[in-house]
Amino acid sequence: MKKIVVLKGGMSPERDVSLVSGSEIAQCLREMDYKVFELDPAEFKNWSGLLVEIQNVSPDLVFNGLHGGSGENGELQAALHLAGIPFTGSDYKSCCLSMDKYVSKLIAMAEGIPVPRYILLRANLLEDYQDPADLENFSATLGLPIIVKPNDAGSSVGISKVDTLEELKPAVEHALQFSKAVLLEEYIPGRELTATVLDGEALPLVEIKPLNGWYDYKNKYTKGNTEYIAPARLDESVARLIQLYAIRLWKACELSGYARIDFRYDDVKPYFLEVNTLPGMTPLSLTPMAAKARGQSFEQLIKQLVEISLQSAGRRT
Repeated sequence: MKKIVVLKGGMSPERDVSLVSGSEIAQCLREMDYKVFELDPAEFKNWSGLLVEIQNVSPDLVFNGLHGGSGENGELQAALHLAGIPFTGSDYKSCCLSMDKYVSKLIAMAEGIPVPRYILLRANLLEDYQDPADLENFSATLGLPIIVKPNDAGSSVGISKVDTLEELKPAVEHALQFSKAVLLEEYIPGRELTATVLDGEALPLVEIKPLNGWYDYKNKYTKGNTEYIAPARLDESVARLIQLYAIRLWKACELSGYARIDFRYDDVKPYFLEVNTLPGMTPLSLTPMAAKARGQSFEQLIKQLVEISLQSAGRRT
């Protein structure tokens, strides 16, 4: 019987989501007769303590159910890699590149993939602005509304949609609670779409339609607040283009296992938003929906991820 350690929880703002994802993963693995050990990094003083506990278990695989923070930005992946412990998902370099929204935009642009116009603030450069007229350059560059987001957080944590320049400074201050840098991004009207790539293959697209407002943290994780359409109802040529963009980014970022890549589509062209190297595995998560749309159950998805990870473990150097 193979032993699998499932990591869940952690110390990022996405902890609550990760606890649900990790529990769903662990339950599924047990139903497939794996011997499962659930560990929460928040219960250890440092990575060393967690690694010692994992090594004591001596698992065949670590299934990383963490989201955001050091569980997704490459730190944990580097630690597991150095300890010689196989794990699910992409390696430390790929996670580091993908978690940084600014860097992933540069990669997308180099690949010829459209991205929204943006401005990166590496600190609170707005704190000295006292006159709203001082902020007009931002609206002149990006238009209104503006999306304000932490540069390296996920699950819509810390994101705001700014409709007026008076709202910009508070939104930036809020985003800086979750990151040292903030991305100001042009709002692309239209449809929100996501493409899961599983072992290099793009799954059917999922369209995200909040019933009220936009796809913020509340609408993302409150049951009944958002409608999900899988597969998305798009012209085949548009759907295929988005899938091709997702695969191109998968290769450019050297991703492995699985990832979810988000887009906006304004009925003219799709725009890349961000890469998620550890997609959620909750009942409302998009990657399981995409897998289901092609006839793959949650159990089959988890089993494939385990098999992919075990096969690739020996190839990581």
